Amino acid sequence: MLNWNEIPRYPLGNFPTKIEYLEHLSFELNGPSIYMKRDDETGLAFGGNKVRKLEFIIADAKKQGADIVITSGGVQTNHGRLTAAAAVKAGMKPLLVLTNEEPDEYNGNLLLDRLLGAELYFVSSKNPNLSKQEKHDEARILGEQKVEELKKHYEAAGKKVYVVPRGGRSIPGTLGYVSASIEMYHQMLNKGMHMDYLVTSVGSSSTLGGLLIGKKLLNLDTKIIGISVSRKAEGIKELVLEQAEQFIQHFNLNITLQPEDIEVYDSYIGAGYAIPTEKGIDAIKLLSEKESVFLDPTYTGKGMSGLVDLIQSEYFKPSDNVMFLHTGGNPALFDNKLKGVLK
Repeated sequence: MLNWNEIPRYPLGNFPTKIEYLEHLSFELNGPSIYMKRDDETGLAFGGNKVRKLEFIIADAKKQGADIVITSGGVQTNHGRLTAAAAVKAGMKPLLVLTNEEPDEYNGNLLLDRLLGAELYFVSSKNPNLSKQEKHDEARILGEQKVEELKKHYEAAGKKVYVVPRGGRSIPGTLGYVSASIEMYHQMLNKGMHMDYLVTSVGSSSTLGGLLIGKKLLNLDTKIIGISVSRKAEGIKELVLEQAEQFIQHFNLNITLQPEDIEVYDSYIGAGYAIPTEKGIDAIKLLSEKESVFLDPTYTGKGMSGLVDLIQSEYFKPSDNVMFLHTGGNPALFDNKLKGVLK
């Protein structure tokens, strides 16, 4: 078992986050009882799921004596915004490599990155023959190359550089949602609640991986469902299994994770990562109008559209309790690409 007293953690968030019953949404969809784990309310710099991961990542960076923290992501990356905020809190300089062209106007997460004083670098694919998704994939590779270039540059200047993998996908990052699983377990135990299902949006897969490892450690019967926002299901399963194997070996845990333990749906991605979908926009409107809860177009909007679709296709029984993990990302609502879409 993990010895949490021996694992360094840098306090950044407001925990535990609440579990909220969505009464009006449950009535509207006429299916299972729907609950929400409000990890959009983790506190740091507009909050989100990355705060949990960064408590362990930043602690590791501090342990290594880092002066500079570098990470990468899309122009509206939630991970980048929160990594920059966490670095600032811990007294380190943040550098962000953003994989797209620099926009004419800074808004949403990008505006917050600038306000946080992050040093920003933009890289993008110049190949006109690629689709949007292919350009995104190529830009990711270029972004990783730029991160290495910056790391070497600052190390040559005598700085200690800590690179945070995209999405916080690392052993310290995985600890974030293993810890969250324990938090949710105690919340449900104290309230006499049981969740039949937990549904979450899946990007880099580190949140899903942490939840599945937590489920194994606690021997929970809650079924975890991932709604992909960027990758095919098989690709996500491979990433989760790789992540779990590294984590289990690192901590010498007596658990195993098998492919059949991982359930992911990839029908809600649309044209590609960070490109809004019609169903995702409908989900954003639905949650706003019924529960005064805001979702974002990149992650939680698509994730909720998957949950709504599963409810409408009668995947769940009316007696089931289903919890949706709100992973944050609301600053993306103020990105210009939503102009003319949210009418």
